[in-house]
Amino acid sequence: MPWPIRLARIALAITEQTFNRAPTMNRKLLVSIHMYLSAFFAPAVLLVAISGGLYLVGIKGEVKQDVIYRSDDSTIDVNSSSLKADVNALLATAGVNAYSFEYVKVKGGSLYTRPTSSDHYIVNLASDGLEVVYAQPNLQSRMIELHKGHGPTAFKTFQKAFAVGLVFIILSGLWLGLSATKLRRATTLTVAAGALTFILLLV
Repeated sequence: MPWPIRLARIALAITEQTFNRAPTMNRKLLVSIHMYLSAFFAPAVLLVAISGGLYLVGIKGEVKQDVIYRSDDSTIDVNSSSLKADVNALLATAGVNAYSFEYVKVKGGSLYTRPTSSDHYIVNLASDGLEVVYAQPNLQSRMIELHKGHGPTAFKTFQKAFAVGLVFIILSGLWLGLSATKLRRATTLTVAAGALTFILLLV
């Protein structure tokens, strides 16, 4: 008998023994929570799936960049404790008004105003000065930035709740399948097949 089948049978036997002895839960309540969380987080799941899927097939998004200011005698200390204020002052000098951002991300010789899931500014530093770039991401680029956690702070807080909720949705779905006698075998075999596929694709 092939070892994957033996492994699946062992998993099925362990699952049956475990759930036959486990105390019953309020199944109706668990189904309701599972359903409502799935519906609530559906947009977030679609965002991650669509943006990630497009990225993997080569559609990574585009960011239109326009240099709006150059200076040969200006500089910014990236280690300054007032970096955000310094960038704000530079943007004002470049003629940028009525613009707010949450923080500055230092990446190599460039400074990015965050969030980068919307129009933002990039300050490119060089030994002979600096330049300010106005960046306009397209829809896919905006979704990727949200996917990466580069969106507004409130959205990142939502993403943390989404992560917890998604784990609960998966685990509750497994519990519902494994705790139902008629669904236990199919659920166990499906989980085993998924785990085996995941492991084989990693090696």
